[in-house]
Amino acid sequence: MDDASDCMVDYVVVPLVHARNERDVLRGGDRNVPLTRSDLLVPAHQWSTSVVGRISEWLDFDGVNERTILNSRLVLRQEIEWALHLSLSAVILPTPTWACTNYASCVLSSLLSSSGCAFWVEVPLISSKQMMIFSQELDDLEAHETFDDSWECWAKMKTLCNHHPNLHVALVVTENVPEEQVVDRWIGEPVRALILPVEIFLTNKKGFPVLSKRHQAFVKKFFHYSVQVIIRGAIRHPSGPSAYQQYITWLWKQIPQLTELQRFERPYWDYLQSPLQPLMDNLESQTYETFEKDPVKYQKYEEAILEALVKDPFLKGKEQVVVMVLGAGRGPLVSAAIRAAKNANRKLKIFALEKNVNAINTLLNQRDSNPLWQDVTVISTDIRHWKTDHLADVVISELLGSFGDNELSPECLYGAQHLMKEGGISIPSSYTSFLAPLSSHKLYTEVGTFNNPKNYETAYVVKFHAAHVLAPTKPCFTFQHPSKNTNCDRYCVQEFSFTHSAMVHGLAGYFDAELYKDVHISIHPPTSTPDMFSWFPLFFPFKTPVYIPEDSTVSVHMWRLTDGKKVWYEWSMNGPSTVPIHNANGKSWWIGL
Repeated sequence: MDDASDCMVDYVVVPLVHARNERDVLRGGDRNVPLTRSDLLVPAHQWSTSVVGRISEWLDFDGVNERTILNSRLVLRQEIEWALHLSLSAVILPTPTWACTNYASCVLSSLLSSSGCAFWVEVPLISSKQMMIFSQELDDLEAHETFDDSWECWAKMKTLCNHHPNLHVALVVTENVPEEQVVDRWIGEPVRALILPVEIFLTNKKGFPVLSKRHQAFVKKFFHYSVQVIIRGAIRHPSGPSAYQQYITWLWKQIPQLTELQRFERPYWDYLQSPLQPLMDNLESQTYETFEKDPVKYQKYEEAILEALVKDPFLKGKEQVVVMVLGAGRGPLVSAAIRAAKNANRKLKIFALEKNVNAINTLLNQRDSNPLWQDVTVISTDIRHWKTDHLADVVISELLGSFGDNELSPECLYGAQHLMKEGGISIPSSYTSFLAPLSSHKLYTEVGTFNNPKNYETAYVVKFHAAHVLAPTKPCFTFQHPSKNTNCDRYCVQEFSFTHSAMVHGLAGYFDAELYKDVHISIHPPTSTPDMFSWFPLFFPFKTPVYIPEDSTVSVHMWRLTDGKKVWYEWSMNGPSTVPIHNANGKSWWIGL
């Protein structure tokens, strides 16, 4: 422990029992002989904060000898009980093979009877057989017959353990690093530590340990997910053990600082939030303020309004353009329209419609105190029910949700079409939602913390971080405004192909909105609007994670349904495995009309 402290490391990994102590617990053993070193060697607080235990590697849970199997189960329990006695924060378990069913049973039994101690399963980035493929020691036929993917073994063990939230990965970085698609599968997994064997380090001209460029990129990628680093093996460099710690620290410092946007988003990484219910609930002042701090969104709206005022033939020759802001909130879109009119040298008559009586108070104060608002009329009403002789040349709204239509923009805007002139302009003019299968053990576990099955049939707003989108997105629902077809029910099915096997925990949802012509706002990754933070993606979870084998195709089904009182989504997936339809009839989650 003193040596570790001198090297400035946070903790050491030590065997719980000496590696040569291959005892037969079934026979009872000698109770007068200590199992392992005394806990008095280290103060209690250091056991809990500075030591990670390693379970014996000689255990054989899935062999052919029944006595060995039974003995291994008892030894595992014995060592875990010792780790719990020491209050260790984590233990590292041996690497599973494909035949790991009994091993998983033993681990799950301990998981269910233990708390406070994390189980880290040691998994190599590339299995020994995969390494042989890399080195061309196996021909193509042999490779196919003997292929033993380490991620597959982990996925099988995790599934057998029912995706227990306290089961994690200690990923051993191997000499070869696979292609990016294979590496990225681990982003969605609960990787707690990277184990770097000293053998993968190179020696620079000054005799210090360094990693290859490929290994550096790999380690830095996982630094973004707060993994810990374990150096394993006998020291091979004359500069001593502290040189490894210094190098890893240097590597950590090479990571670029978070941008201002990333610093804003960081508290929301993998944090589940319920989508807004804008028709049922009135937003609070703080919520309005947060959205109003997004300068990019309102710049885009101003740009779209300006384009329409300058270029749209419907507005040419009009002495005064009638604009209705539907759902005006505290007035940011009103201000954007006023600025655009000034730049276009056009005169506007603006109606600001809002149902939230508290926001109406803010709008009225703006009207009375801001000279630029002299042509603004504030109306306290539900936009779907207001009757007036004034008809709008342009209607402007910001009723979009993370999935485009999930905050009932279609129902609101179709319900307000009676306020528009024939040929009038809507900003936005259309929006499309997008879907993709998503892998994220973190998000799946977070849903489980609610301890309610209904939460697996509820969509969440979340900034994805420890999550991996498994296939390119596909379009889902599109709504256009104005439109003669005002039916808001939708059904979509899209196919997704998987080159590599994967674990799907749910679906990622995005949107892209056309405000006017070529002016868009988007959180859809291929077209996302830079530096805009008003929306995070939507996550549709699955009740049970779904394993998808390599070279498979799945079909994702999504429904948007209404009954006159509420709107809800249903979702499912078909392929090698069938996912039950989630949230049928909106039984668990819906948006009120």
